[in-house]
Amino acid sequence: MLQNSKSIALALLTTSIGLSSSANAQQAETASAERPNIVLILADDLGFTDISPFGSEINTPNIAALAAAGISFTNYHTAGSCAPARAMLLTGVDSHRNGVPNIPEALPPEQRSAENYLGVLNDNVVTLATLLRSGGYHTYMTGKWHLGHTPELLPSARGFERTIAMADTGADNWQQRPYLPIYEKANWYADGEAHTLPDDFYSSEYFVDKTIEFIDGNAVDGNPFFAYLPFQAVHMPVQAPREFSDKYAGMYDAGWSVMREKRRIAAEAAGVIPQGSEAIVTPGTLEWDSLSDEQQRHHARRMEVYAGMVDAMDMHIGRLMNYLKDIGEFENTVFIFTSDNGAEGSNLVNVDGTSMLANWFDVVGYNSDYETLGEKGSFNAIGPNNATIAASPLAYYKFYASEGGLRVPLVMSGPGISSSGIKTDEFVFVTDLTPTILSLAGVEDHGGSWNGSTKEKLTGKDFSAFLADDAQNIHSESNAIGYELGGNRALFKGDYKIVFNRSAVNDQAWHLFNIKTDPGEAHDLALEQPQRFAEMLADYEAYAESNNVLPMPEGYNQRREIFRDVRN
Repeated sequence: MLQNSKSIALALLTTSIGLSSSANAQQAETASAERPNIVLILADDLGFTDISPFGSEINTPNIAALAAAGISFTNYHTAGSCAPARAMLLTGVDSHRNGVPNIPEALPPEQRSAENYLGVLNDNVVTLATLLRSGGYHTYMTGKWHLGHTPELLPSARGFERTIAMADTGADNWQQRPYLPIYEKANWYADGEAHTLPDDFYSSEYFVDKTIEFIDGNAVDGNPFFAYLPFQAVHMPVQAPREFSDKYAGMYDAGWSVMREKRRIAAEAAGVIPQGSEAIVTPGTLEWDSLSDEQQRHHARRMEVYAGMVDAMDMHIGRLMNYLKDIGEFENTVFIFTSDNGAEGSNLVNVDGTSMLANWFDVVGYNSDYETLGEKGSFNAIGPNNATIAASPLAYYKFYASEGGLRVPLVMSGPGISSSGIKTDEFVFVTDLTPTILSLAGVEDHGGSWNGSTKEKLTGKDFSAFLADDAQNIHSESNAIGYELGGNRALFKGDYKIVFNRSAVNDQAWHLFNIKTDPGEAHDLALEQPQRFAEMLADYEAYAESNNVLPMPEGYNQRREIFRDVRN
């Protein structure tokens, strides 16, 4: 790890660019202070209550420190899977306008001919990195990209100055190998070129190492930086150094029913959800007591590794925080921590530790053995039952349009954020972050035109005034925000949400919930408030039409679509 300090940085500043006086150094420091650095940290598949400020038993002291210094949004919503969420996060434009309404691996053939169903960022949007870089920011990215891996689609071509990018849905955290048979190799890139990982690679550690290296490379020029840090944690394969996983030994032995309720109570006590919030059991969840002792043991260990991976990510975030303190930039940095979507519930590892990928595991050398779960060579996934812990007290998980799929933590601290230690249930959507970050950085929005070409206008709302305590609300009660992914649909308006989960079992109906008072979506209000329900359904149809949302083909199944190439 690099050894850095503010004194070294200042010495380099003097020798490298020949500043002849302390007045010049002070001027550069003042200019930097007027324009904050931005660190955007994105966890992968992290559930709503997976960090300690939101009621988790998992130790996340560094994220908790950021929460204590700023604002935690408990009613923040994103997309139900990774690529659409990342595309909206980095452009401020709805996924059906930026080219990524679904992950490219899951797009059915019937939709791939549509111009807005590419699965990768189109040329009609300008990224946050491009705008910040044009405004004088250094722009760095280390981690999972998943928005394209041809040269013109890599982050190095979309506004990022220095990059380490993993281009696939996921990859092993210990070595350069694919995690699914749909990939021949794990596609890693550095500054737009094919990249080979070091032998001592562990994803969370490496991403922070490279982020520090990139920042350090320009630390002397006085310009602010934007560092986008999209971790692989805790996307499957869920892997962590054993010393982190073992910290949680025995923590999950009582099973998901007990842990869900513990999380719900802790979230209430922390002010993350209203007092008396109810929670439903996500359909299809197994009864813990119906499992054998061996099955329970394996499930509990999966969660211990998951907790260890979150814990390790937090520790490495702390290393970045300490580095910024050492070079005197911590107080001048806006930190944003969130997740791309809710917890992963795919059932790729069975209750007995076997897998639907067992034959491929045998070929490539993966295993899900209890003794080494989470270590090098191991494939771990928590599955749908444990995912109900990570999402607690919300219903469902990743891919679904229910709260467990879309509602995740959002923590913000630093310059421009006036409150500290505050939790708010003000509604925020993923597209709101780009315009807000631009405002905090003092960089203008492109307004629908860039380099002489017409571009998609930002659809998100700048909420920097709310962060500065100069506004009471972010979205008006009449503002309708639509959402669709893989046939799962939702629309938010004021405190209310309508939702339709095409992928839900034995439930093919729209529902209406007040998600401010009922985040667990336990009380359907469709029959009690028919006028509101009808109005919001009409709002959704208007959204779908104006954004060219295509219908899903009959019989569409996301998992089958992802593994289509393997079968063929």
